[in-house]
Amino acid sequence: MTTLADLAELVRAPAALSVPGDVIAGAAAAGALSPRTPALAGASVLLYWAGMAANDWSDRHLDAVERPERPIPSGRITPAAAVGLAAGLTAAGVGLAAAVGGRRAAALAVPLAATIWGYDLLAKNTAAGPAVMAACRGLDVLLGASGGRVTRALPAAATVAAHTWTVTALSRREVTGADATLPMRTLAGTALVAVSAAVAAPGARRAAARTADQTGVRTNRTRSAGIAAVLPAVLAGWYAARYGAAQAEVVRDPSAGRVRAAVGAGITGLPALQGALTARGGAGLLGVAVAAAAPLGRRLARKVSPT
Repeated sequence: MTTLADLAELVRAPAALSVPGDVIAGAAAAGALSPRTPALAGASVLLYWAGMAANDWSDRHLDAVERPERPIPSGRITPAAAVGLAAGLTAAGVGLAAAVGGRRAAALAVPLAATIWGYDLLAKNTAAGPAVMAACRGLDVLLGASGGRVTRALPAAATVAAHTWTVTALSRREVTGADATLPMRTLAGTALVAVSAAVAAPGARRAAARTADQTGVRTNRTRSAGIAAVLPAVLAGWYAARYGAAQAEVVRDPSAGRVRAAVGAGITGLPALQGALTARGGAGLLGVAVAAAAPLGRRLARKVSPT
């Protein structure tokens, strides 16, 4: 009989902690943070879990050889149940996004769902795979921005997409191991991603200044503006340190085990990057809260693998 633990392993449940931050970062960048943002984040999680289930269904024959312990090849979940779950989660995710965000959210949720399935069924094992997966994350950020000025969230979407490209490129060598040039390229990409997230946008500094003006205290204004400028850099540095260190280990030892560890670090470390982008959008405290999911994700990953 299939258990909740089996389902959690199928959809990589702990890895979903890396998902809500996409929507929150997009909403912050677009000036669209609102009571509906948590519901859009929930829709994003449903679509992520759908993609994980569809991924294992698509890989069931390969996993029977390379990862026979996975839920489908081990017989704990049938292929029909996995693809049915993926379809149901997809419908639920798109439906929830449309219900809370209307046509603008649906206009992003539908192509996001299509891109997720396109990756799992068509692009994953092609040269286009990392780019398609990066597009999934970029669209996820824009989903959060759907209630505001979406164009303002494009830099945040591109930053998360670039990070996702590095993780996906590494993940293709989880079983075979990699040559040293791959982690060197992804490490360079991670450095660029961190730099792009580290500098507080002018809008964020203006928002902090406006907040301080409301208090009527110039000292508070200066302090708020300083925090707004520094916080994205602190969170981006945290992201770069954790994920970068794991990739540096792959450069030193490009074995399959090290590659898997780096992929896990990229997945569980993403909230720190999302937190930096959220703070960059002017929501500093919320950015810290988003980043706090990173250590929790690492702890849960010890129980259920995120890869």
